Amino acid sequence: MKNFIRNLSRRSKRRILILFDCITILAALYLALALDAKAAVPMASLQEAAFLFPLLMAIGGVLVSFIGLPRIKLSAYENHGIVLSALASLSLAAMGLLVTAMFPVTIAKSTFVVFGGLFFIISVTARLVGQKILLLMFEDETIRKRVLVYGAGQAGGQLAAALAMTSEVKPVCFVDDDPALAGLIVGGLPVISARNIEKTITDRRIERVVVAIPSAPDSRRRELLRDLSDLPCEVLALPSFIDLLDGKQDLVESLKPISLDDLLGRDLVDLELPEVAQTYAGKSVVITGAGGSIGSELARQLLRCGIRHLTLFDHSEYALYSIERELSEVAHAAGIKLSARLGSVTDPVQVGNCFTTAEAEIVLHAAAYKHVPLVESNEAVGMYNNVHGTKVVADAALAHGLERFILVSTDKAVRPTNVMGSSKRLAELVIQDLASRHQTPLFSMVRFGNVLGSSGSVIPLFREQIERGGPVTVTHGDVTRFFMTIPEAARLVLLAGSYARGGDVFVLDMGAPVKIVDLAETMIRLSGRTLRNEQNPDGDIAVEITGLRPGEKLYEELLIGSDMLTTPHAKILRAQEEKLSELEVANFLRDLQVAAQTGDADAMRNIIMRHVAGHEIARASSDT
Repeated sequence: MKNFIRNLSRRSKRRILILFDCITILAALYLALALDAKAAVPMASLQEAAFLFPLLMAIGGVLVSFIGLPRIKLSAYENHGIVLSALASLSLAAMGLLVTAMFPVTIAKSTFVVFGGLFFIISVTARLVGQKILLLMFEDETIRKRVLVYGAGQAGGQLAAALAMTSEVKPVCFVDDDPALAGLIVGGLPVISARNIEKTITDRRIERVVVAIPSAPDSRRRELLRDLSDLPCEVLALPSFIDLLDGKQDLVESLKPISLDDLLGRDLVDLELPEVAQTYAGKSVVITGAGGSIGSELARQLLRCGIRHLTLFDHSEYALYSIERELSEVAHAAGIKLSARLGSVTDPVQVGNCFTTAEAEIVLHAAAYKHVPLVESNEAVGMYNNVHGTKVVADAALAHGLERFILVSTDKAVRPTNVMGSSKRLAELVIQDLASRHQTPLFSMVRFGNVLGSSGSVIPLFREQIERGGPVTVTHGDVTRFFMTIPEAARLVLLAGSYARGGDVFVLDMGAPVKIVDLAETMIRLSGRTLRNEQNPDGDIAVEITGLRPGEKLYEELLIGSDMLTTPHAKILRAQEEKLSELEVANFLRDLQVAAQTGDADAMRNIIMRHVAGHEIARASSDT
């Protein structure tokens, strides 16, 4: 039977439903006539009304098909389907009255009111019973996860109804903060007080909690999500109504795992300033490293700023192909020219040709090698790409008369303990030197903390380790990092371009740093697993301390000095930091060129020791 149902085509299923509705019409008409005769109301006999059966069945079959009742999947039959059933019932009753008015029969008008009501009752009841039978029939093939819906409001009720139609999950109950709702039944499910949520999860064997309070303020949602992170089950969140209105119209498809930016203990920084778009409107913009996490997000946001031409520049063919494919339709719809150029930022000819072809006016330099352990073991290549590449792009910006140059930097450039951070500080020094000698382009730099979800960050690594069953590896129990989201990071770059005066270093106030070990433990709990430690030796996943990697710091800083200036945005600060002279910059660039050509990693380290303030690199390097 199961195979027969599975193998039925959609057209065959519709024909079966039409046939069922036709049979329902016959049954409802017969019962209505019989009931009317039993009540001794003056009417024609059943024999006299026999012609009505084939006539109303034919008309009714066409009518229910036109209304669309057979097109509703049985597994998805709910409020909308019931409304269509009611519409079909009213239409059939009206058609019956119309037919009898055209033929000489003595059937009471009330008979067709009863006929419409009986059709509605039979149609709805049979479909709901069939729906339950199908769910029970196939339930043994798929183990349905038991779900608790947090929030018994309108969104929660709609979500529970939608989830009940799926074969993957089974809504079990609601939990709500409102004590007035406790003990009520909503959509056939009991509402339980939030005070009893832990007991409810244990007693009812809940495997997943879905938070369905999209109208709640962000602060309340974050507080609730932090509280729920300790529960021994997976936690998912329904997006806010703003997110749903952005195009996620299906409540079930809009369910998402709790994003970690909800758990970092600070509000997301609002960087949506309308005047920023004016800086880029009508301009030709080049993004280096456009295939990376930050470069690609910059490209997405720039397409909303009304630019004239966007050029994506990257040395990775696949990354460039991916971002161009993603943005091509959006750019076309917005009337923005989109170009993709393969090339290396260390090649002056390729960069110069790119600027010429694009008639570039603004460049956002996001191309860099950023993975600390890889750059640590490949000093010459990493230093050359990050420092010399920045010089090449900046010189091209000067030569082609660009208006603005924005360098994407990192908090690891402050008192660096690794080659990657040192290379980014040297890149900053190159830009500070050029800014001190040239009024155009307007040179500026932006320092990020760690970016959530970017390639190489701990978040994807932790997710992968949790999916494998652990352990989750943390290098040190006291390691802390500043975190920001990819949209925050990209918007900060665009704001820096708008606020730049020349030689500025912009940083974002990201609140308190986050302990990585706390982040790891939170992710384990949110995945529905339990933390294995001395207090809970039978837990699912342990956190393993592996030791600091070469060049890794316990904590990061955003500023070298203490001098900070304000900007038009309260959360964005401008630092004016010490610079090197033109001669010093020229010397380390010359030494860098020689060291890169010979692959001399020790020479690279000497450059760092002589020119990077606050460096703490003491490890002997290995050759690349």
